[in-house]
Amino acid sequence: MVNFLDLSSQYKSIQPDIDNAIKNVISESAFIGGKYVDKFESDFSDYIGSNYCIGVGNGTDALEIAIESLSLPIGSEIIVPANSFIASSEAVTRTGHKVVFCDVDEESYVVSIKDIEKRITSKTKAIIAVHLYGHSCDMDALTELSSKFNLRIIEDCAQAHGAEYKEKKVGSIGDIATFSFYPGKNLGAYGDGGAITTNDEYLSTQCRKIANHGRVSKYNHDFEGRNSRLDGLQAAILSVKLKYLDTWLEKRTEIADIYLKELSSISDIVLPVRKSWSKQAYHLFVIRTEKRDQLKEFLIDRGVQVGVHYPISLPKLKAYDYLDQANELLFANRSDSLLLSLPIGEHLSVDDVYKVVHLVKDFFQYDYKAL
Repeated sequence: MVNFLDLSSQYKSIQPDIDNAIKNVISESAFIGGKYVDKFESDFSDYIGSNYCIGVGNGTDALEIAIESLSLPIGSEIIVPANSFIASSEAVTRTGHKVVFCDVDEESYVVSIKDIEKRITSKTKAIIAVHLYGHSCDMDALTELSSKFNLRIIEDCAQAHGAEYKEKKVGSIGDIATFSFYPGKNLGAYGDGGAITTNDEYLSTQCRKIANHGRVSKYNHDFEGRNSRLDGLQAAILSVKLKYLDTWLEKRTEIADIYLKELSSISDIVLPVRKSWSKQAYHLFVIRTEKRDQLKEFLIDRGVQVGVHYPISLPKLKAYDYLDQANELLFANRSDSLLLSLPIGEHLSVDDVYKVVHLVKDFFQYDYKAL
């Protein structure tokens, strides 16, 4: 079996460090706040290259809190890529604003700069730059749009821990950025967790207040906020894993290199493209083929787990019928039936990767029904 994800093997590879971290938190009863959360926030901000890091309950909370901290006029339009997880758009609506979907680039799957500019109106106040699959957005182009139209840039880095744009870590470039530490992420907790990074002291202070009931001191609150905290156990676990992240990312890149080389001759597959500005984190390795469903079935039947990210573009979800963008001629609306995620991660051996390669080649070389 070639697993799509194997958190058990990852744990076993660093078990002494993880077990010791958990033991320390429990023995010290450092469950809420405290030195382990402080340490991770410091470690992660140093890693990202941001001035501030605020640990929160999960990636969705991070997005909502980040948007709220910007104090945009209620009902503002926020541009969101049409291919992403629903949290990217859900956070906009739940903070009182309007989602406007834009198309994505056909090679890298991140936001299309050309399409964004066509959708900017007098009500547009922000863009959510989703570094999808671990590929960074064109942040220089987005910064130019931000300056031209007075927009805020929110980086959604849920799939891009360690990814870079022109040698700068994503999460350190826009006005504010958000991360998810869902267990399956490149940097994942053993439960839910999230973080917000920014270089803006005011936004950092606002986010910390929002995440802790609007609190400025014990029983003293400036406004109503929420309860969204990264707990001590998850913070300690993440501090351990952060030390290994770059090594794991190197392994992901090595696997991507094999896929890109070995599958390049298959005309029925469109491979992802590395833009010159991006050092990818390869959270996912997504190919595109008209025979997606047949290839998916073929690989699963032969012991290879695969994924689909995402099977329905955001504008086509029932949740967004009211926006009437499902029938727009977007690449994202056409490609959702073509995308297939191949296994990638530090848990895979070279033999595992070549098993995937050979099976994909076999599928396209022979008549599927005859195999």
